[in-house]
Amino acid sequence: MTTRRVFRPDSHATLMVSVALAACMLGACSDKSGAPADAKKAAPAVPVLIGQVVEKSMPMRLHAIGNVETVASVAVKSRVDGQIIATPVHDGQDLAKGDLLFQLDPKPYQSQLEQAQANLAHDQAQLDYLRGQEKRYLDLLKQNFVSQEGYAQVAANFRGAEASVIADQAAVQRARIDLGYATIRSPINGRAGKLMLSEGNMVKANDTVAMVVINQIAPIYVGAAVPEQYLNEIRSRQKKTPLRMEVELEKGKTISGKLAFVDNSVDVSTGTIKLRGIFSNDDRQLWPGQFVESWVTLRDEEKALVLPTQALQTGPSGQYVYVVKADSSVELRTVQVARTEGAETVLAGGLKPGETVVVDGASRILPGSKVSAKSPDSGKAPDAKPADKTPEKSS
Repeated sequence: MTTRRVFRPDSHATLMVSVALAACMLGACSDKSGAPADAKKAAPAVPVLIGQVVEKSMPMRLHAIGNVETVASVAVKSRVDGQIIATPVHDGQDLAKGDLLFQLDPKPYQSQLEQAQANLAHDQAQLDYLRGQEKRYLDLLKQNFVSQEGYAQVAANFRGAEASVIADQAAVQRARIDLGYATIRSPINGRAGKLMLSEGNMVKANDTVAMVVINQIAPIYVGAAVPEQYLNEIRSRQKKTPLRMEVELEKGKTISGKLAFVDNSVDVSTGTIKLRGIFSNDDRQLWPGQFVESWVTLRDEEKALVLPTQALQTGPSGQYVYVVKADSSVELRTVQVARTEGAETVLAGGLKPGETVVVDGASRILPGSKVSAKSPDSGKAPDAKPADKTPEKSS
C-alpha cells in the first residue's frame, strides 16, 4: 500500500516567515550601527602632511665640492749653516709676521762681521793716506817737479785703495746679513705646523727639509670646479660685482665669502672651470686641505615655482607629486624639475602656484585616495597606517 504525503500551504508559509525572522534577528545582532553597506565598504581617509606650491624669488646657485686652500704657505729653511740654540716657537702656534722662530748660534757670524769691519778700517786708513799723496803729486805735477809717470803711479794706488774700501764695505754688509740670518723669524701671519728640528740640531743653508711650515689661515681660499657652460655668465656678472660664494660645514650652517678668482683655462679632461672664493675665516672654521660643500650664487630668479623637495616622488615615467584636490582626493601629477635648493625644489612645469601637494605619506596612497591633510605646522601625521577597528559583536 502506498503512503501519500499531504502538502499543506499553511505549513510552507509558516516556514518562510520563520526564516525571514531569523535573518532579521541575525542582522540586528551583527550590526548595531544601522549604517548602509556602501558606507561600510568605503576606505578611511589616509592622514598625510601637505605643502603648498608657491611663486617666489629663488637664488640660482652652482653647487660643487670645494677644497680649502691657504692664501700663503711658507716652508721655513735656514739661509746659513749653524746650530740651533733656541726654539721659541712651538707646534701649532699662531704667529704674527716677525715673530721669532729659531735662533742659530750667532758667534761665528759675529766674528766674521768684526773681521770684515777691521779690514774696512785698515783699507780706509790706507785710502786716506793715498788720497793726500795723490793731491800732493798733482800739485807737484803742475809745477813740473814730478814726472807724468810718477804721478800716474800714485793715482793708480789711490784708485786701487778706493776699490778695496768698496769691497770691504760689501764684505761688512754681507757679514751683517749673515748674522741677521742666524735669527729666523716668521715671514707671514699664520699658524705653525709641526717643528721638524729642535734645539741642538745643526742646520744647513737651504736644506731639503723645512724646519717648520707656516700656513696663513685668515683669510683663506676655497677652490671649486663648476661646469664650463656657466663660464660666460660667471665672467660677465663678476665684472659688475663680486659673486657670493658660500660653504657648508654642518647641516644648515653656512659661511659666506666672495668669488676672488676665475682660472684662465678650462680643464679639458673634466669640462670644468676652477673658481676660488676668499673667506675672512676669523673664527678659524675653515682649515687647509678640508673638503666642503660650496655654492656660487649667479643671480636671483624672480617668480620661480617652488615646492618642498620632500614632495617629489620618482616613478618609471620620471618625477611626480600627489596633488590634493578640493574633495580631499589626490591626483598623480608628473612634474619637470629645474633644480633643487636643499629643502626646496624649483620646477620648470607641471604645477601651478597655490596648489597643494602631499609632502609626507605618499607611500600609503594611490591616485584617487581620500586623504586627511595636515600642514607641517599643525603636527606630523602618523607614518604607519592606522589599525582597522573591528565592530563589536553581540553574543
